[in-house]
Amino acid sequence: MLTKTEPVSMDVSMIKDSLPVMEDFYTIQGEGFHQGKAAYFVRLAGCDVGCVWCDVKESWDINKYPSKQIDEIVSKIKSTSKTDIVVITGGEPLMHNLNILTSALHDAGFKTHIETSGAHPLSGNWDWICLSPKKFKSPLDNILLLANELKIVIFNKSDFEWAENYASKMNPNCKLYLQPEWDKSAIVNPLIVEYVKNHPKWQISLQLHKYIHVP
Repeated sequence: MLTKTEPVSMDVSMIKDSLPVMEDFYTIQGEGFHQGKAAYFVRLAGCDVGCVWCDVKESWDINKYPSKQIDEIVSKIKSTSKTDIVVITGGEPLMHNLNILTSALHDAGFKTHIETSGAHPLSGNWDWICLSPKKFKSPLDNILLLANELKIVIFNKSDFEWAENYASKMNPNCKLYLQPEWDKSAIVNPLIVEYVKNHPKWQISLQLHKYIHVP
């Protein structure tokens, strides 16, 4: 059974009833523990992490996308989705206070999932937290013990040692995934296979959606 996190207390002046949505769509979760499940994605604009290999760099500029009212976001999900899983991603979604959004989604009967680098304070009430830390901006310590899933993108050999450093800090029930950086997958896939064979606490996460050509 999924365990919800409690929303982090924040200054009420920071809490907004609208969020900048770059895109939202109903598709298949392509990565990690919930891979292959139907899920509705809401991609929020804004990111200050700046991964050089990011495949959605167009999401970085928060000013390019208008804010949408949270009730409008939830209403569209209800009218479109046939699943109860809603994934909030980015950009870096925790640049925004997500307390009101997750409350509204729960009230509407949805399970809330987030994909985050953890570089900003955790807000919102979550059924599933996928933490994907980046070298460009480290995650905050308080999210490490709350994450349900650790997903490390492997770009080169040195990333395995970096992955182990974070694995040692996670809660004992956290699922551990190694995922090849898409453009280097031909090179790093064999390395990941051998690493997982020698360190079976890890599993391989592939970007299934890119193989089956869905968003």
